[in-house]
Amino acid sequence: MIENPETLILERDGAVLWVRLNRPEARNGINMVMREELQQTFEAVDDDAEIRAMVLTGQDRTFCTGGDLMPAAGNGKSAMTQPTSQMDYRRAVRPFQELTKTYWQMSTPVVSAVNGTTAGMGWMLALLADLVVAAEGARWTHVFARRGMVPHAGDPFFLPRVVPFHRLNEAMLLSDTLTSETIAEWGCVNRLVPADQVDATAGALAQQLAAGPTRSLGISKQMYRRSLTNNMETMFYEEADATALVTQTTDRYEGVKSLMENRPPEFTGN
Repeated sequence: MIENPETLILERDGAVLWVRLNRPEARNGINMVMREELQQTFEAVDDDAEIRAMVLTGQDRTFCTGGDLMPAAGNGKSAMTQPTSQMDYRRAVRPFQELTKTYWQMSTPVVSAVNGTTAGMGWMLALLADLVVAAEGARWTHVFARRGMVPHAGDPFFLPRVVPFHRLNEAMLLSDTLTSETIAEWGCVNRLVPADQVDATAGALAQQLAAGPTRSLGISKQMYRRSLTNNMETMFYEEADATALVTQTTDRYEGVKSLMENRPPEFTGN
């Protein structure tokens, strides 16, 4: 895990890791430093068997306003410095595509705690999580059209898979500011709660996930995600392989044993 990150606050709560975006002066916009720290954190979480769930949220009253377009002071770098050619623009989006790809492919269960304003790439950090907790009244803006931009950083691939098609068109084409209530009506929020209950609700869900059969949950979530691009026969093979693999785990044995003994299972993540 990253030691002394510059743009994140990392906190352990038992088997749950809390990841807080911590650039309140930039409304938690993602500059190149944050992008790299998030990339390293997501990879480290999946490599750490002691972390069995993750919560992603923002510091203060903002979740994430996407890529940091503003020039940085001093020697820092904005996430989107001004490229000089079309090829430079093509290269500029690749690190962010890699970040959302890594986030999407994580096996560790993830809860997003959308505590405030969400824009641009922040939509993907919020909605690509396995469970979404959102604050009532929080503002969501797809924003790209407002800036004369096209959706990027993986948005055109991922969001049509998690947001109803015509609703996504509405968010993208009109670029209106929406609320968590609207996003929940679209079926994209698991828990809509008052702002002062977001952390508690997300934490409770994460603890429940962390107490589950970790390997089974990880394989299951990855199969669901791959099913969005694979055909039926491929998924049938994956399902058979996963079933055989999980059958050999300690948690699978515990699940059967607890059923026979008429008691709640006590999973260890193994």
